[in-house]
This record gives sequence, C-alpha cells and structure tokens, in this order.
Amino acid sequence: ETFEMLIRLAENYTSTLFCNAYRNMAAEATVHVQEFFTDVGLFLFGTDVSTEEFVNRFFDTLFPVVYNHVINPGPTDISLEYAECLRVARRDIRPFGNVPKKAIGQMGRALLPSRIFLQALNLGIEVINTTDHLHFSKDCSRALLRMQYCPHCQGLTLSKPCMGYCLNIIRGCLADVAEVDLHWRGYVQSLEELSGAMTGAYDMEHVLLNFHSLVNDAVVQARINRLELSEQVNKICGPPIRKPKESPGCSFDQNKDNQGLKMFSRDSEETLTNRRKEFISHLRLYRAFYGGLADQLCGNELAAADGLPCWNGEDVVRSYTHRVVGSGIKAQSANPEVKVKGTDPVISQIIDKLKHVIQV
Repeated sequence: ETFEMLIRLAENYTSTLFCNAYRNMAAEATVHVQEFFTDVGLFLFGTDVSTEEFVNRFFDTLFPVVYNHVINPGPTDISLEYAECLRVARRDIRPFGNVPKKAIGQMGRALLPSRIFLQALNLGIEVINTTDHLHFSKDCSRALLRMQYCPHCQGLTLSKPCMGYCLNIIRGCLADVAEVDLHWRGYVQSLEELSGAMTGAYDMEHVLLNFHSLVNDAVVQARINRLELSEQVNKICGPPIRKPKESPGCSFDQNKDNQGLKMFSRDSEETLTNRRKEFISHLRLYRAFYGGLADQLCGNELAAADGLPCWNGEDVVRSYTHRVVGSGIKAQSANPEVKVKGTDPVISQIIDKLKHVIQV
C-alpha cells in the first residue's frame, strides 16, 4: 500500500507540473504520465516489463505532444499519422537530450531493489504461513499426549514435565522447523543489507518524487532547441500535417488523492525509508525465532522450573536422566522420546525459496 501511494503521489507531482507550467498540453500529457506510472507499478509488483523500455515509451509518446505545443505550435493540431512519425523518430532526433538516458539509469537503479524487497517480503509471509500450518507426525502427537495429559490419569494435575523431557519432545516435533533457522537468519540479514543499500540513487522514493523535474528538464531542452528540432523533423517526417484543434485544458484534479498522501510530505518522519528501517529493526528481534522455538516454549510455559519435582513420561521424579538432544533433523537420531523421519518436503521447498531470494 505504501508503494502504491508513493507511485500515485509521484504521478500527481508529474501531472501537476503539466497543469501548472504547460497547461495547453496537460490533458494529452497526463494520459502518458498515467501509462508511465502504471508501468512503474507493474514492474515493482513483479511483472516482466523492462524499465528501459517503458521509460523510452514515455518519452516517445511525449515527443509529439511537445512538438505540437512547444517546438512548432500552430493554430491546429498535428495529424495522428504525423504524430506517429514523430513518436518513431524520437530516439534518432533526441529532442530531450540525455534526459531519457538519465531517467533510464535512475529508474533501473532505484526500482529493482524495491521490487526485490517486495518479493522478499512476500516470501517472508509465505514462510511464516507455511510453518504456522505444519502437520505433526503421529509419533510427535503421541509424545505430546504423554507429556501433557498422561500425568492427569494418575491424578497428578499440577505436575509439569521436566525441562530435558520437554526439550526432547518439542525439539523432535519441531525438528523440521529448526532446519529453516539457518536460512531464515540469512534471509533477515539479506533484507537488512538490501534495505541499508536503498539510499541515494537506489532510493525509489527520492527518484520517483523527483521524476517531474526530469520531465521539466526534457521539455525545457526541447524548447531551447526548437528551431534545430523543427528542421530535423521536417527532414524525417516532412512539414507538419495538421487537423482541427481539440486540446481541452487541464483535466487533472490536483486535490483528489491529496488526503491520504500527507504522510509523504518531505519533512515528515513517515518516509518510506523510515518505515523500512522500523520494520527491519522489528524483524531483527526474530532472527533466531526458528532455532530457539523449542527452548522458548519449554522455558516460558511448558516445563517445570529447575529443582522442582517433574514428570518424565512415567513418573514424578527429581530430575530427568535421559540424554537431551539438540535441534534439527540430524540431532534427532538420538532422541529417546520421539522418532523423526526425514525432512518434510514442504520445508525443503521453503528452504530452497529462501536460498533463492538470498541469492537474488
């Protein structure tokens, strides 16, 4: 939602530029501005479009409008065929100097990290949802039953399981989940590094909200060189073929959308960068979540405190005497309480996706 709001604000800035500075061509230009920012959104949300292509397409479609109103204005509009000739010839004529090239560089650098950041966030949600709905084995269910409810059959309703006993059972049940730990840590670290690098030229907010000034530079450049540009156009497309004028004024409503966009005022703390930093600092607290889950469950709520009599699966004892195993699949071969087979294919798939996004 924040990304969508930012795109909408950048679009508003650019449309407002035409309304304020180039009112006579605002209605035509705003259509191309909308198309451009639709492409920005498609790219950010993962569609297979090229930044170079859609930036070029924007300047291609802008050229006939600028020619009609700035370079060679006349009492009537240029014909559709003539406009098409201009559109095709824009890359050869270069009416906007190096502005399109500059825009391609900026968009490529700033949008790609944000696109990857969004993809990574969506994968994070998938990891959490998947591990939240894992099915436990029969062996795990039996062990949990024995740990939680069997003492009740002997009237021992207040006794809690011994810490080592609890750890063996929960680590056995969560052996698959513990396998995610290493890759989850790597994922959180990669997100942190990516977020830290999204500044300056790589800061999407800065680049999108300043796109309007690049567009202004492009139009100014075309105006300064309009005599040379007219000659070049005549050589390639011939003299302008005109049709009756039908340019409406500025149809863009500058007040629409400006509510909900206050959070993006430049001096405000609510910038995308600040929200990202805040999010990363929260996420950092859960870097070791999957590795320490069994210990957290037993330590915080399930097991008896050290030194107190506790349930070992058969009786209330002073302390648990069996070996306590570590976390993860390999460690479970020595687990005296739960038999663990191989890794769950669902977990393997999640791990592969995490490895992939870390590489990206």
